[in-house]
Order: sequence, then C-alpha cells, then structure tokens
Amino acid sequence: MLVIVAVLIAYKRKSRDADRTLKRLQLQMDNLESRVALECKEAFAELQTDIHELTNDLDGAGIPFLDYRTYAMRVLFPGIEDHPVLKEMEVQANVEKSLTLFGQLLTKKHFLLTFIRTLEAQRSFSMRDRGNVASLIMTALQGEMEYATGVLKQLLSDLIEKNLESKNHPKLLLRRTESVAEKMLTNWFTFLLYKFLKECAGEPLFMLYCAIKQQMEKGPIDAITGEARYSLSEDKLIRQQIDYKMLTLNCVNPENENAPEVPVKGLNCDTVTQVKEKLLDAVYKGVPYSQRPKTGDMDLEWRQGRMARIILQDEDVTTKIDNDWKRLNTLAHYQVTDGSSVALVPKQTSAYNISNSSTFTKSLSRYESMLRTASSPDSLRSRTPMITPDLESGTKLWHLVKNHDHLDQREGDRGSKMVSEIYLTRLLATKGTLQKFVDDLFETIFSTAHRGSALPLAIKYMFDFLDEQADQHQIHDSDVRHTWKSNCLPLRFWVNVIKNPQFVFDIHKSSITDACLSVVAQTFMDSCSTSEHKLGKDSPSNKLLYAKDIPNYKSWVERYYADIAKMPAISDQDMSAYLAEQSRLHLSQFNSMSALHEIYSYITKYKDEILMALEKDEQARRQRLRSKLEQVVDTMALSS
Repeated sequence: MLVIVAVLIAYKRKSRDADRTLKRLQLQMDNLESRVALECKEAFAELQTDIHELTNDLDGAGIPFLDYRTYAMRVLFPGIEDHPVLKEMEVQANVEKSLTLFGQLLTKKHFLLTFIRTLEAQRSFSMRDRGNVASLIMTALQGEMEYATGVLKQLLSDLIEKNLESKNHPKLLLRRTESVAEKMLTNWFTFLLYKFLKECAGEPLFMLYCAIKQQMEKGPIDAITGEARYSLSEDKLIRQQIDYKMLTLNCVNPENENAPEVPVKGLNCDTVTQVKEKLLDAVYKGVPYSQRPKTGDMDLEWRQGRMARIILQDEDVTTKIDNDWKRLNTLAHYQVTDGSSVALVPKQTSAYNISNSSTFTKSLSRYESMLRTASSPDSLRSRTPMITPDLESGTKLWHLVKNHDHLDQREGDRGSKMVSEIYLTRLLATKGTLQKFVDDLFETIFSTAHRGSALPLAIKYMFDFLDEQADQHQIHDSDVRHTWKSNCLPLRFWVNVIKNPQFVFDIHKSSITDACLSVVAQTFMDSCSTSEHKLGKDSPSNKLLYAKDIPNYKSWVERYYADIAKMPAISDQDMSAYLAEQSRLHLSQFNSMSALHEIYSYITKYKDEILMALEKDEQARRQRLRSKLEQVVDTMALSS
C-alpha cells in the first residue's frame, strides 16, 4: 500500500510539472504568435504608407552637384583629396622644358601605346598602378579628347583581340578592371557624361538617395552597428523589436536666435550625435554638406525656460554601464519630451569644462531630481544613471542592439532572436516605399529620349565601336554583344555612380544608406545580365527582393540597346567637333605639368624596358622615339 501511495504521489507531481511546463510553453507560443502578428500588421501598415509624404518633403531643395573638377577627381582618384594634378607645380626651367618634351611624346600615338603595353607586360606593375596610369593619362590628355579617344579605341581593339586569342569566354571582356584600357574607358565616360548627369540622370539619383536617407531615419538606426529598422539589406536590418516614439524638437536657428524655431522630427531612441545630424539636415536644408557645420564641432543644448540649459552628449557622467557594456545616451535617457526646445551651439573647449561648469552641475542635479520624481522606487534603480569614471577601460559601447557575437543574451532576447526571420518583411515594406524612386532612376538611365536632352553622343559612339569589333571578329551571338555593352557602360560607369552618389553630389553617405544603395546597384547589374537566375528560398534576400522586377528591367535594357543600334551612326566630323568642344570646356581643370610629372615616375621605374621596347619597334625607330625619350631622361637626371 505504501509503495502504491508513493508511486501515485510521484506520478501526480510529475504530471503537474508536465502540465506547468506545457502551460509555460503554450504561453510562450501565444506571446510569440501575437508578436509575429503585430510585426506583420506593422509591416502591412508601412507598405500602405503614402508615398506622397516622401516626395513632398524632397521637393524644394536644390540638388548640390559637385563641380566638374571635384566630380572627375572623385571618380578618377577615389579617396585622394589633395592630388598633385590639382596643384601648381614649381619646377626649374629645364625640368619644365623636358616635361613639355615628354608631353609632346605622349601625343605621339605610337609612343603612348608602346609605353602602356610595356608597363602592362611588367610583373611588378600592379592593378593599382594600372588604374593610376589610366587616370593620369586621361588628366594629361583632358585638352586632347579626340586623340585620347583614338588611343582608347586602339587599346580596346587590342584587348578584344587578346581576349579572343586566349580562348577566354568573350562575355568576360571588360568585366573587371585588369588593364589600363578598361580604366581609361571608365574615365572617358566620366568626362563625357557629366553634362548628362547634371541635366538628366542626376535628379532621379539624388531623389533616390534622399528617399533612402529619409526612410531609414524614420525608424531607429543603431549608431554602433549601423543596423536599421528600415533597410533594403538583410545584413543591416535590426532583427529585434525596438520600442521608440517620434518626437518633434524645436530647434533654435543657429544663424539667428530671434528667427522662428525650426521643427525637426526625431526619435526618442536617437543618440545625441544622430539628433545633431537631423537638426543640421533640417536647419541647413539645401546647403551643400561641405559648407555646413559638422556634428563634431557643435554641441546639443536642451533648453528649459530661459536659464536651464543642459549640454547633451553621447557619453558623459550620466552614461549607464551594465557589466562591461556602456550604452550611448539617447533622448529617452535624458527624458527629453515632445516639443522640447533645443539649440546647436559651438562645441565647448573640452568635456571637463562641461562637467565641471556650475551650470552643468545645477542642470544635472535638476535632471536627477526630475528622474526621482518621475519614477517609482522600483523603477528608480533601473532608471537612475550610473555615475561612471571618466576613463573607462575595456567597456564595449552599444546603442540599440549588442553585437551578435556576445553570449550574455538574456532569456527574453532569445525569444526575439528565435523568429528573427519574421523581421525580413520589413525589407519588403522598405522596398515598396522606395520602388518609385528606383524605377525612375532605371528608366532615366535606360531610355534614349529624355526630357529635352538627346542621348549623349559618347554612348552611341562607343556602342557602335563595339558592334564594329564584333562584326570584324564575326561574333553574331547577340548575348555576347549585349554583355560587352553592359560591361562597357552600365557596369563600368553607372554602378559606380549609383553606389557612390557622393562622387556626383556634395553629400554625406552613411553606412545604412551605403548598404541600401549596394542592393539597388546589384539589382541594376542583374538587370543588365543575359543569364537567367534560378531563385529558391536559399537565394540571397537582395536577389529575392527584386526578383519580380528584374524581368521588367531586363526588357528596358534590351529595348535601350536596340533603340541605340537603330539610331543613325555619328559621323567622324560630328564626333570630332563634340570632342573638341569637350576639350575646350575643361581645358584647364587639371595641372598638366603635375600629371606629366606623375606619369614620368613610371618612366623612371621602367626606363630600360621602355627604351628596349622602343628600340625593337620599327615604327618607333623611324620616328626616333627612343632618342627623344633619352633626351628627356638625361635632362631630368641633370636637374635632379
């Protein structure tokens, strides 16, 4: 009897535990289900967001185009702000004379072709060198565009010959920048399409950039990881539920304190730096980025009445630290309320001055007392900021989400991570909002008839040249011709411009905007491809996102190429006049002496190989090119 009773009690206890576990699991499932439902509901509501709200906000501000010189420099020499070709060069008279002689040599087609071919044959002549030489040659020949075009056509013709001889697939031609010719082609389009960008394609590109930036800033963006609630890129998507509120801040006009305050939308989860960026965008709307104050030079001041003013910072004595994680201060941390008055003031000399100044200490004590009155004793513990030492060692910064590789995920976070894929619907919501802007840009690029401006002659001329080359080599496969054209213009020029709008406009590109533009650029590349992409559930999200649109875009590309082929050919006379006009317009943009001096450094490095190549070549011997180069080398050697 005792044994039976004991067994029954144990069974009862076990079944009660099982029931309890089942109930707990059921509750978790219900919570999960309601969270998924809420997320889907939000995503659906966002998809219905009125697109006019975006377009209305974007109108009105001028487009901050860069001048020709800055634009060309950013494409030709990316990442180099102060390139020698922009500066006047102080040289001795005999050096100037020998560089002028060297410049005359470069205008002899046979010398320039031999020089480029010899460099490319050297094993130590790196990819970077190839790009650099191509850009330097194009800057030196900016005033001789007709001659530069002849050289480029010859180099491309050689490249096609070489590609076909080496039994490579013809479609690989111009795919990568592995030769001077390919980089020269990019630079050639860069010079000749500036007018088209300014008059036609620049506007939809700028609108797309603004729409992406504005849509991203509508939701939380993590200041540390760069992830955002709204994104086109799966890698930069916040996969958690972030609670946030929209606030309207009234910003005092920094140019004139008596002018009306500027209302600016922000989020209570924004860091202080993010708020400063939004304020600067609103106050200096229409002012090019390089002419605005920078966030690092300004402090954010929260004003309450006439006297109480608090300087807000990303990190200060109120910053919260939990274990070794230090959280950046947000508006919610400071309890900034909707409708608060804020101002951008020139930065104080040092952070110590702020924390030691009496006004800050008074404001801080007032802020802390405000915290205490606003909180119940229970929540006080979690809300009162920790006073931290000024110099922290080994603390990791975080804002909205901690880096994915950390292990101390709380139990509550595990639930939200478990269904992180549900947040992928936000990619769709973002795509739906931006669709019109992507369509407008693609349509402008892939259309031969634009608002009052004809197709640039350079495009028709280069496409006809590629068709001639295909005819010469008896390539009748339409896919190969299509791929050559795609590799020549859309993939070589347009993709670069779409991914880097800062090459064309005076703007700042954040990491989340960059990630979204990369997805658009990838879609653009897929639209120009002739191969069919088999997509499944394991395909990358950016391919799946635009899977339904790509067949439509592909038809635009095919129609565009067909329309260009049907247009009457450009006569040599018209092209010469066009290139002469382009040369005249931009004659003195770059310092040709500096460009020649930079090119000459390659003569110094590979002097023996170049002299030998000139000696072996019969035409070079007839033109006495070797002795002319030796004359330049001797004069330069004497002066150095």
